[in-house]
Parts: sequence; C-alpha cells; structure tokens
Amino acid sequence: MHGTGEPVLLVAGSGGTGRIWERHQVPALTAAGRAVITFDHGPATGAAELTGAIRELVTALALPPCPLVGHSLGALAVQELLLTDPHLVSGAVLAATRGRPDPVGEALARAEAAYAEAGIQLPPECEALVRLVQNLSPRTLADEAAAAEWLDLFELAALTRNFAAAVQRPEPPIRDRLADCARISVPVLVVGFADDMLAPAPLGREVAEAIPGARYAQLPDTGHLGFLERPEPFNTLLLDFLATLPPTDPGASRVR
Repeated sequence: MHGTGEPVLLVAGSGGTGRIWERHQVPALTAAGRAVITFDHGPATGAAELTGAIRELVTALALPPCPLVGHSLGALAVQELLLTDPHLVSGAVLAATRGRPDPVGEALARAEAAYAEAGIQLPPECEALVRLVQNLSPRTLADEAAAAEWLDLFELAALTRNFAAAVQRPEPPIRDRLADCARISVPVLVVGFADDMLAPAPLGREVAEAIPGARYAQLPDTGHLGFLERPEPFNTLLLDFLATLPPTDPGASRVR
C-alpha cells in the first residue's frame, strides 16, 4: 500500500505486475490524498481468476466499498466484479477494455497461443520490437528519442522476463457481455486509447454506451499502454473522476 487516505485499488493487465503503476499513477494519487493498493497477479491469470483474486484481496484487507482502476485484463476483471459483487466497489475506471470479442482480437489470441505452444523464444531484440509496435502509438514510434527509450525498456524486459509479461495482450472475453453491462449500477469511467491495437477504442466506447450513466473519454496519440505513454492526461481523467465519487465510508458494509 502506498500513501494514506481513502483507498483506491489499481489492477494491472496481463502479467499482473503492480509496479507498472508506480512511476506515474501512484505518485499522482498519493499526492491527491489517496491510499493506493497495487498487487501482482501473475502472467497466467485469466479474467475469471483475476476477478476472484480481487474479491479475495478486498475481503482480506477489509476494505470498504472503494474505487477500482483496471487496465486491459485488469479492466475486464473489474468489469466482471461490477456485475457479480457491486457492493464491493464505489466506482470504477476501465482503461483499454471491451465488452465482446472481435475478429482481430481473436486472431491475435490464436496467434499467441500457437506461438506459446510451439515453444519458440524470440531474441530479446525481436521481442522488444514486437512489443513496441503492439503497445505504442504512431506518434511515439515517430519520435526517435522516445522510441529508442521504449525499445531499451522492452529489450531489458525481455532479458529479465519481469515487466515484459505486463504488456502482453489480455485474453478476449469468453462471451459477449455488452448486454450484461446494462446491469452495472456504480459510476464508471471508460478510457479508450485512440491508437490501441489490442483493445481498440471503439470497443471500449461500446462498453460505456452499454453501462447506464457511464462516461467515456478517449486519449489521442496513445496505444495500449496509454496510461504510461501519456500519463498526465490519463491521470487528470482519473483524478477528476475520483473527485466526483462520494467519500469512502469506512463503516459501510461489504456483506451482501
């Protein structure tokens, strides 16, 4: 846990490294008087398993209903928790989410499954290039200094096998959940990244349109890792949304 104040739980995407939030989001949230909870959930976790892990964590920490922020697979898991256990959540930010599978997403999932089954190990230089193109916007790729910095980061990740898992593509939803999103009753902000190849922004907009009263915001010049690629505008959206939520009630019951 970082900082003190009203709690907010951050749920990372595939790979589950809680450290992915620490450079940009944790400082912004703690400066705003929030206690920030991050956790590692591992690269093999699927959306259903991650939903269960969030439920167990919230219960184990005896947290009152509080805001949850999820990215990619983390957003899918938070989205599911809003349907199964809404009493645990006071509001949610869903970044790079979706409510249904799409042909390109399914093709990517099949390709990565075939790649894993073949047991092929790309050289770190190749893996870094693939991750660069998959996760960042054309604007960043056109910035030579920024692209070089990201390449170094992804190559180091491939060598250490730590941060690399955190940028792998999440599994698509098992089934279409858009109709079910109409049952979500807590305040929700959906954030789409305009150049996201892995969770295309229009699919996130569909989720916002399906949830009663949900807001949608789209950040330009951002890929799948838009919260790291353009952290300032993302943090502004996040903090502004949290400011609209009622104060967390430490005495509120989580039992239903």
